[in-house]
Formats: sequence, C-alpha cells, structure tokens
Amino acid sequence: MNLKQEIEVIANKHLPDASHFIVDVQVADKSPKPQVKILIDSDAGLDIDTCAKVSRAVGEEIEAMDLLPDAYVLEVSSPGLDFPLSSKRQYNKNLGRKLRVSLMEGKDVEGELTAVSDTGIMLKVKKKEKGKKATEEEISLPLDQIKKSIVLVSFK
Repeated sequence: MNLKQEIEVIANKHLPDASHFIVDVQVADKSPKPQVKILIDSDAGLDIDTCAKVSRAVGEEIEAMDLLPDAYVLEVSSPGLDFPLSSKRQYNKNLGRKLRVSLMEGKDVEGELTAVSDTGIMLKVKKKEKGKKATEEEISLPLDQIKKSIVLVSFK
C-alpha cells in the first residue's frame, strides 16, 4: 500500500458516521514541507467542526505510525463547488442542481441533474431551435462517458 492509500484508510476510520465519505486524498511532496490534503463530504452537509476532528485524529495517527517523519502540512476540508464530482454519492447530493458536464468526446452539456443510477445520470437540458420557443428534454449520460462534472452556482 502506498502513502496515499494508507492515509485514505486512516481517514476513513475517523469519519464520524456512514453519511460521511472520502472524496479525494492528495499527497504532494512540496518543499519545504510535504502537503497532505484530504477532501471529505457528507450526504447531509459538512461542518468545520467535523473537518477539525478528522484532521486531529488523522494527524495523531500519521505521527504515531511515523508515516511522514518530517514536518508536513495536513488539510482536511470539503471539496468545494469548483471541485469536479467524482462519485455517485456526490451526484445524489446534487440532485436538482445545475451541472456542466464535460464528455469524453469533447462536448459540454449543461442542465439540471434529475436522476442518478449506477451507470449514469439524467440531465434536463434546454433545447433551442431557431425561430422556435426553447423546449426542455431529458438526456441520459453514461458515467463512463463523463470526463468531468461541475456544479454551476446560481445567484438568482
């Protein structure tokens, strides 16, 4: 098991309950100190106290196991809106929100996330035809054809 995988196992042990999950673990060997970034999320939302508790527990275990012998920077946070969705749980959490989905074929699609399955997602997109009123249609996008999905922020 590499360092990233070990840290992910440690972080999973210290999540408060099954509604919380790891989104990503990044280990960067930057100077002067290595950086460990753990992104966590929750089905019901995440607060700063949870991030702080996980950070303390993970930091203590990393030091007890001497995984990083020198000084390092540990950051535990939520992924934020600009971080691409990477799991079915994140898609489920964002049902009803507008997404920009970049497909493997190079095309981008924007629409409201209406459904999530084991194999794909459904988006309600506006279809504009010249000289006609815009209509809405639902399209299905297989997960294996999605390169990246970003939640779009609405200020309405």
